[in-house]
Amino acid sequence: MKSKKKKRQDDFQKVKLKVGKTKPKAVNATNTSFRTKGIHLSEQLKRDTTGPTTHRQLGINDLLSQLHHYNANIKHSALLGLKELLSLNPSLLEQHLSRLLSEVAAVFTDKDGNVRVAATRVLRFIAQSVPAERVAPFFPLLSAHLSCAMTHIEPSIQEDAMKVLDVLLEHYPALLAARPAVLLTNFLELISHKQSSSGTKKTQDAKGRTWALSMNPSRAVTSQQWRLSVLSRLGRFLQAVVEERPVEESDIFVQTEGVFGSRGEDRLKPLYLNWEELTYNKVGVRVYEHSGAKPTQRSTFKLRPDVDPGPAVGEGLDSADSVQSFAATLVPLLLEVWVEASTSDCPWNSSEGAHLLTPEAMSVMFQVLSILQLLRKLAPQQEHQDTLDAWFHKEYLGDFKQHFMKNFPYGTRDTPKHKKKVDLKRSKQTAAVPGLTVEPLALNITLCQVMVSLSQRQGIGRETDGDWLTPLRMFVRDTLSSGVKLSFRQLHMLLGTVWKMVLTQRSKTVTEELLAAVYVYYKQRSLTLQTRSLLLSFYSKLYLQEQGHTHIARSKVLCCWLASLPVQLSQLGHRNPALSARLILSIQAAASRGNKDLLKSLQTNACRLYDPQEGVVVLLPAESQQQMVQLLYFLPKMSQSLLANLSCCCTAGRISASLAATLIRIVHFRSSLSSWLVGSQEAALQDVDYISFLFSTLTGFSSDRLASLQDDEDDYLPPSPLSPLSLYPTPLEQFTHHWDVVEEVCHSLETLGSKSQCFDILQNGVCKYLTKLGVVPDSLAAGLLRAVSRLMDLSVLPIEPVLRFLSQCCLSLLALLINLQQELPAETNHKREAIWGACVSALSTVPRLLRMVLQLLRVGDLSEDELPQLGQILVMLLQHTPIQNQLLANATLLQEIIQRLTRYSRASTREQWLTDLLYSYSVTVTHGSSARRGNLGLRDMY
Repeated sequence: MKSKKKKRQDDFQKVKLKVGKTKPKAVNATNTSFRTKGIHLSEQLKRDTTGPTTHRQLGINDLLSQLHHYNANIKHSALLGLKELLSLNPSLLEQHLSRLLSEVAAVFTDKDGNVRVAATRVLRFIAQSVPAERVAPFFPLLSAHLSCAMTHIEPSIQEDAMKVLDVLLEHYPALLAARPAVLLTNFLELISHKQSSSGTKKTQDAKGRTWALSMNPSRAVTSQQWRLSVLSRLGRFLQAVVEERPVEESDIFVQTEGVFGSRGEDRLKPLYLNWEELTYNKVGVRVYEHSGAKPTQRSTFKLRPDVDPGPAVGEGLDSADSVQSFAATLVPLLLEVWVEASTSDCPWNSSEGAHLLTPEAMSVMFQVLSILQLLRKLAPQQEHQDTLDAWFHKEYLGDFKQHFMKNFPYGTRDTPKHKKKVDLKRSKQTAAVPGLTVEPLALNITLCQVMVSLSQRQGIGRETDGDWLTPLRMFVRDTLSSGVKLSFRQLHMLLGTVWKMVLTQRSKTVTEELLAAVYVYYKQRSLTLQTRSLLLSFYSKLYLQEQGHTHIARSKVLCCWLASLPVQLSQLGHRNPALSARLILSIQAAASRGNKDLLKSLQTNACRLYDPQEGVVVLLPAESQQQMVQLLYFLPKMSQSLLANLSCCCTAGRISASLAATLIRIVHFRSSLSSWLVGSQEAALQDVDYISFLFSTLTGFSSDRLASLQDDEDDYLPPSPLSPLSLYPTPLEQFTHHWDVVEEVCHSLETLGSKSQCFDILQNGVCKYLTKLGVVPDSLAAGLLRAVSRLMDLSVLPIEPVLRFLSQCCLSLLALLINLQQELPAETNHKREAIWGACVSALSTVPRLLRMVLQLLRVGDLSEDELPQLGQILVMLLQHTPIQNQLLANATLLQEIIQRLTRYSRASTREQWLTDLLYSYSVTVTHGSSARRGNLGLRDMY
């Protein structure tokens, strides 16, 4: 028995473990050791060498595929690699734009914050490099992902969605403004929630509001800071919507680049097409819906199903009802936001210091007022905006006066700064909220514009708004007259407030008070061009409203401003052409309406404005010069000194020949000789002054200039037997200009009626002022011959001194013509044609002129070099058919001259010029032998 027990114990014997010894393995232990061998796939290890890569040797396909990885770090590194790759290779943007936008937009709602921040940076880089027209086909997808991020349940994703929205608002505002309905609803859902339909009577207030402010304690910022952030983006979005809408011509006060209602780029412009260029694809034409009024690409994408959106937002903001419906939802929420901010800002009940706000509360109020101001501008048309203003006045005037006007004007509260440890996380959160620095002046000006827009035009049966408008009017008056520095936007808003008050209050006292304050600001010297143009445009547009507004028409401030415009224009001169152009437009508008104060001031300063040397009429650009010339028509009187300046302006070449012709026509219309007077308009100048103006313009030189030419011996050609007068060579450009002016002067003289009287007056002027001259400009001589030939009447023959002077001018010009033909035949072609035409027309028209010219030809006094020139002159006359009758009438004298030329020609062989002369003479005499028995009276006359 003992042996069996002992054997049984041996089977289950306990193993004793010893310290330091290896533990023996169990009998049933599994051997887990194994061997591995590497598998080498050469094709799999090859890099993509078909395109550019990053420093990690990753191409764009690899990076885009990594955006679908579950690991946030890989997605983050892929986004960093995309930015690196695109910055080094911008051409990849054009090739992979569709994939880039879709893949990057897909991670807007990623759960990792670093991924979302990196995606926003990549989107900003793409937006900086790609224009809006290239992104437009893919923008519905971007908008859909943005909406998903804005309405996400995670607060951090909503906050990062605001950064994405900032990028799109900065670079693609027009594309965002094309789809306003969905985004506006998203903005509402960010700060509020729609109450459930159950228990409607309990949840809705007296005005049927179904939206209430929401609060999320899990946000990294306070509710007030979050609402401020959302409202700032909402204001920028509404501003983009307003700017993309076309501006109506009737909209008087529009935010422009410095001029009321004058911004041309927002108006619809016609497109002129050349079908030949379209046929050969030289130009491209984009066709949009709505006839181009709203250039938006059509898209069938809808983020939400077709359900009733409620009173918040309809399908769009294209009608006044939809704008009013959206305002009915948003305005109560804005009021609640401000009430909550003001309550937290001033928790005590004391009214002392209630007008002092902290920077954060001031920013909230500024954003609320800015959005209210933009809501008015969402109306599609001007009449809809008036209807919307009336609706605001009816529904919310009481609330606005209670919450906004109670403590107006507002200021900044000085809060003591305690030294304490800076919380870096809290400071970053505060800095992330935009719009925390708002000046009290900007806030008060915005409040003035919002409240004044609610004022209704005074009339029968309407209550007056004077009680609550008085503090606003006093603030506007004090701000403008105190000399405080205003930005262009602030001044624009203040002028808009003044504009609205003047047109709605219809009070002469209010109008004078406000316009006087604006005039005080206008008289400041350190104003920029943009600011000065804005003030000029304000006064001009307001003056145009005088018809039907007696309180504006009788304004002494407007009359004082109008009277100062010509003085300002003469003092400004050409130092600032753009501002001078604005002044001229304002003067022209008032002059066309016959404003007595302006016309009197314009009459006083006319000589300075139209000075031929330093006047604005010769110093400004061509467009302004034309407007200055047009102003002459409205002058009550034109003095002799002004007419002398105008004559010098026409002849000096400082204005174009066409503009000089316009000036002459205007002076002609204002004279009594034109028989063209409108209404009770009297003649602006006497007949003697008008004739003197035309004669001075015809000569082309002033009396002082002609007198100085007689003493200067260096600038003119000396007299000779072929040139009895010393001709002053006028430059070609000046000669051409003067020739065009002469044509217009002759036209004005021909329209006066009796040619014989005009010619008699003209030859009296020539006899008195020109016959004693020894040095004559060639332009004067040619212009005088042209005028005499056009005004010649056979009933009045020229007197002997005038005929002698004309013959001297004609012979001198013919000699000059030969010299020009020999020296510079190509450059002086126009001048030679004008001189030859003037000489021929005078010789064929003026009786006895050709005979007197032939009598001046003394062959014996000519030098050997001058004989060929005389021969060429005679050949030119003989070859010209219109004066052959006159030549035949003086055949004896002509034959005597040719005989003397043949006798004095000492060459051994007959020269070519003499051969041509004899041939032309024989042809002319043979051709005219049958005409010798013609009209003997006509022959005797010549």
